[in-house]
This record gives sequence, structure tokens and C-alpha cells, in this order.
Amino acid sequence: MNETIAAISTPQASGGIGIVRISGINAIGVADKVFRSADHKSLSESKGYAAHYGKVYNGDSIIDEAIAFVYRAPKSYTGDNIVELSCHGGLYIIREVLRAVLNNGARLAQPGEFTRRAFENGKISLTQAEAVMDIISAQGEQAAKAALSAREGKLATRINEIRERLTGYAAHLAAWADYPEEDLIPVDRKDFTQNLEQCAHDLKKMIAEGDAGKVIREGVDTVIVGKPNVGKSTLMNCLSGCERSIVTHIAGTTRDIVEEKVVLGDIILRLADTAGIRTTNDPVEKIGVDRAKKRLDTAGLIIAVFDNSLPLDEDDLSLMEELKDKPCVAVINKNDMDNKLDISLIEARIPKVITISALNQNGIDALSDAIADLLGVANLNPADGILSGERQMNCCRRCLEMVDEAIHALKTGMTLDAVNVSLDSAIEFLLELTGERVTEVVTNAVFHQFCVGK
Repeated sequence: MNETIAAISTPQASGGIGIVRISGINAIGVADKVFRSADHKSLSESKGYAAHYGKVYNGDSIIDEAIAFVYRAPKSYTGDNIVELSCHGGLYIIREVLRAVLNNGARLAQPGEFTRRAFENGKISLTQAEAVMDIISAQGEQAAKAALSAREGKLATRINEIRERLTGYAAHLAAWADYPEEDLIPVDRKDFTQNLEQCAHDLKKMIAEGDAGKVIREGVDTVIVGKPNVGKSTLMNCLSGCERSIVTHIAGTTRDIVEEKVVLGDIILRLADTAGIRTTNDPVEKIGVDRAKKRLDTAGLIIAVFDNSLPLDEDDLSLMEELKDKPCVAVINKNDMDNKLDISLIEARIPKVITISALNQNGIDALSDAIADLLGVANLNPADGILSGERQMNCCRRCLEMVDEAIHALKTGMTLDAVNVSLDSAIEFLLELTGERVTEVVTNAVFHQFCVGK
């Protein structure tokens, strides 16, 4: 923790500005060895939150003009002294600046080491640290809002509220068991059970929101299916904003899977346009149909397209049977043509049904709303603080298991000591979630995912 670390904190590409960040007890001293201000004052004389214009040197050779920003401990991102050297953003220049810093007493930072120091110095919780990478990787407005909310501590606050309730219940049980001679309020099993059931409800809500949050953060594998010529490729091109799939009047044009990533509303769809699903003797087309059917089993979302201008046939009915109990939105395409399709038959099998014209690009907002509702993100408020990543989700699930175990123990008349063992375990999982009691292995795994320089 006393070592001074440095890294390039801007992308490894040419740009207007490049930043080398230095952090540690000797950060300002290291920066003084490479930076000379225009007013000839050393950075060691600088107050925190101050900027200085000057030049960066490698020995007596000028590397570049620069602005040095000084942040003094503990009022900095890491909690240590920090100097950021802001230079021109050419790759050669910024790497030379880093090399000069490393040659004068700093070592190269590991992935996520700046944020790890912020965590270890008590500046942020582990959930706040994980939110930093979510902010960097956010690809949509809702994902960015959810990450910013977690970074501000909203998620940690929600977790701590549940933990404090569980800790209070556990403390009461422990006191009642350890000091039976004291005049303590006896434990009412029915009331206690109801309190724990409320905690379980809150945990389940957080887990459900976490699942929905994963959709807006990471997107969802989506497959467009239907028989040939219903407009799958036209819909693919409409959503993509470009011609990704070949569109002709000839049935069976799409033989393989065409993929594209698009943003629909607040949701990232990893779209796959598949071959038309129908009975065929064409060996090449049959391979495409088989691949399309396999995609149905792995997709997180299915958009099933039907032709409004034609009656349902055996291929349509067979497809609907394949879609039973799968996450699916039925799209009745070609609503600009005369209706010959019995929509009620589709509605009886698929709950979410909308009508569109992919060719005229109308009804796409309704498709967006239907998908958001199906995936559980329609009423999701990212500002509430949402679980992010499998580590957080797993901690919350394990906590819920322990709370459910405590509820079962109460209802079946087990001793209160047994109930308290389950509560203690539940609390441990929440402490691991926020990083207040976390192993070195978990911490290493979290920060290993970070980029160097953050």
C-alpha cells in the first residue's frame, strides 16, 4: 500500500488528451522529478485540488507540455496522494511520459489497483467499486443510471438496511438465549417469522431487479423466427438501421444465421435473423432450419414473426408449439395489408402479441414496450440501486437461502439457537456483498476485471 503506482488512465489510442495517473505516498515527489512548472514552483508546494502548467521531462529532454493536477490525501479518489499529468494524447507521447514516471520511482499499476486502493482506504464499498466498471462499460442510458446509482452508494444503503434488521433480530435472540434470567421481552415466533418474511421479500425483490438489471447492462440474446417470407429479415434490417439481411420475395433466401447488436429502447438486443422455419427437402435450407430451432433453446428472448396477410398454416402452428413456455413476443407483421390471419389463435398461445409493419417501420415502439415488459425492465428504476454481476447476485441468493432456513426453523419449532445460526450466516453473506468481510481471493477476482489505469 505504500508503493507509488502509475498508469495511463485514458484509452490506448490517439486523442486530444492523454492522462498518466500517479498515486501513493510519494506520488507528488515522483511527479516533481519529471514535471517542471512554468512558475518554477515544485508540486510539493502545491495545495490539493490545484492545477499547474509546465513541461514533462525525461532527464533534460522535454517530452511534452502538460497540466499537472495535484490531489492530496485523504481527499482524493484513492485516498492517497495523486498527481495526474495531462498531456497531448499521442500514443508515443503518453507512453514516454509513463516511462519517465516509472523510471523515477513509481511502478506500473495492476488492473483496477487505483480503485482497489480506494476500497482498501475506506473511500468506497466493494459494490461501489464494482459500479465503476459498470459506468465505464454502460452502453445505454438505463445501464449508466443504474451504475451511477450504485457508485453513489444506493445499493450499499439497501443492503445495509436489510443487514441492520437481521443483525437486530440476531442480537435479540442472542441476548434472550445468553441471559435468560434478565427481564427481556420474550421472542414471539409468529411476529418474528413475519419480520423475517419481510426481509425475504425485500431480498427476492432485489434479486428480481438484479436479473432485469442484467438485461439493460449486458443485453439479451435475441432470435427472430418465423416461416419464410413473413418479414423476419425486413424486421432485422429495420431494427439494425441498415441492410444486414437479404430481403427478396423468394422463400428461403436466408439460409444461415445473421447477427447484429442493436439498442431498442433501453435494451441491448444481440439479434439473430434465422432461416425460415418450415418443412423442406432442400438439404442446405434444412441445415439453416435446424440451426434456427437450436437457437430457440438458448435465446433469452424470441421474436416470433407471423404474416398478417396469410392464414395460419401447419408451419405456423408447429412453431407456436415450439415456443411454449419460452420468453417470446409474437409480432404480426404486414399490418398495412388485409388481415387474413386469426390473431386470437396466437394470443391463446403467446401472451405478448403486437402488430407492426416492418417495411413501413410502424409499431416498433409497441415492440419495444412489449419486450421491456416481458423482460421485467418496464418498471425498473435504476436509481434505486440494483445488484450487478454474478458475485453480488450469488451473495444475495445465499443470504435469502439462510433467511428462508431461519423462517423454516421458526415454523417447525426448532430451537432459537438454530434460528440464530442461520441468521448469522445470512448476515455474513451481506457483509461479503458490501466488502466489509471479504476474502483476498474475492477481492482479487473483483479487481482483476478492471482495466489498467482505473
